[in-house]
Amino acid sequence: MSPTTGDPPGARPATVVVVGNPKPASRTRRAAELVAERLTGAPPTAVVELADLGAALLSWGDPSVDAAKRTVRDAGLVVFASPTYKATYTGLLKLFLDQFAAGELHGTTAVALMLGGSPHHALAGELTLKPVLSEIGCSCPTPALFLLDSAWEASPELDAWVDRARDVLRLPARGEQERPTS
Repeated sequence: MSPTTGDPPGARPATVVVVGNPKPASRTRRAAELVAERLTGAPPTAVVELADLGAALLSWGDPSVDAAKRTVRDAGLVVFASPTYKATYTGLLKLFLDQFAAGELHGTTAVALMLGGSPHHALAGELTLKPVLSEIGCSCPTPALFLLDSAWEASPELDAWVDRARDVLRLPARGEQERPTS
């Protein structure tokens, strides 16, 4: 077993999607699942739908929040996704991220994904979400991804971002064998 993820040696680390949209089963979730699958070639191992945690995020030590934190801590790759509200990520996602201590997610690779109604918010993930992910210990080697709500499924930006991100994250291109690690 891998000491960080609990996966057998040589197994692909868990990929987790964290959805900060207050509406369950949202476009944000579908976009995050698509990004995870496009990056890894497989659906995410788990989805943490923060809307399901609701008021439990307002206190410390809630068992359901602790379970969600464990899921994130055990992942090798986490896609943190949020719609854009007032030029930043949602309060729901903020409540969840505040549950982690500084550096607690050291060794976790994270991708910041935000959806919005206007390209005017394209830097929101880069300027607001990535700094918080770094503070709690995540490595964020790719640029944040911003997708328009109205066109996320067929976005040329998504295609270009995935191609670059797969290289930065050292993930094999679609149809290639996994690269050996040394």
